[in-house]
Amino acid sequence: MSFKNYLINGISFIPKLLRDEERKPVIKILAEFITLTLIQKRLPTHYFSRHLYKKDVVNIKNYIPNKILFTIHLKMNDQASAKVLENKLFFRLFYGQFFANLAKILMYNNKDVFIINSDSFRIKSIPEFESTLFDLVNKKSITKSIFIKKTYDSHGGANTFRISSEDFPLERSFVTDLFSVVKDSAYLFQQTVIQHAELNRLNPSCINTIRIDTFIDRDSKIEVISPYLRMSISNLHVDNTSSGGCFVGVDPDGRLKKYGYTSITKAGGKILTAHPISGVIFQGFQIPYYAEAIQLIMQVAGIVPDLRLIGWDIAITETGPLLIEGNNGYDITNHDLTYGGYRANPVFRKALKELNLI
Repeated sequence: MSFKNYLINGISFIPKLLRDEERKPVIKILAEFITLTLIQKRLPTHYFSRHLYKKDVVNIKNYIPNKILFTIHLKMNDQASAKVLENKLFFRLFYGQFFANLAKILMYNNKDVFIINSDSFRIKSIPEFESTLFDLVNKKSITKSIFIKKTYDSHGGANTFRISSEDFPLERSFVTDLFSVVKDSAYLFQQTVIQHAELNRLNPSCINTIRIDTFIDRDSKIEVISPYLRMSISNLHVDNTSSGGCFVGVDPDGRLKKYGYTSITKAGGKILTAHPISGVIFQGFQIPYYAEAIQLIMQVAGIVPDLRLIGWDIAITETGPLLIEGNNGYDITNHDLTYGGYRANPVFRKALKELNLI
């Protein structure tokens, strides 16, 4: 982030910071900010995104500066191999060879060429596009719902849509805009995942995914670092924090930790102990099939050994875990926050030590 952008974001955040009853005294915030600046010899842009200004945070040196987080993947992961993760269609085709429990793709496209199974055809009009969507939802999808997402270059829940059978006939402006976006790019049309009833009880508006990051050391040992669960807290169909969601750390036994965290820019950095809509308390909430999810990820992570530091997304259905995607260059910010500083995490420290960053 440039100094100009950081200054603009900082100025816009100041009123929220001053109203935050959980913050440290302003003089202490300034002192800590200056201290980290001197130690790291750069602006500690992570000070606010990791909630280090909150009263109960004392180990501020345990949190990893953004510059390290944004570059460590380049050194840990072979970027040629990482291309299998960057394209969601390639990811599905490659990992689908080894694992059956992936989200089902009903259709995909490249601009105006659409493919269902091995049949390709062109769609050139909005009525034809809507008719195809209707068939996908009502005839091809067992769940009577589809999730549409961009095949590549999609981050933070952007460029994603969900359509259910009850949405037809589609609103004219929506289907017009959707067709305009889809035919100029590449999208996947997936059968919507039906999540486990327990996670639906926590938050039913979207699939609440677990982000599980793994590290492979020089001896080829695969280890889980520190997972967290994401969810919407505003009835959105995506769970991303950047879209206004919430994330909660997960203990090794698959139970949620006490606190849920929100984005500073989207939700003012609120810290939650329960879901604001469902009322379900986070601490002690047991994620179903968690041991099976970890087992699946340990197997997945070993398929391409030179992808050594990856963030995997998992959904939990009534029959077990479902692999959604893998992320090279994933944002470790939320892991860093929910763990309480990744510099103190024994697995992540191995990566830092290998790169002479500690």
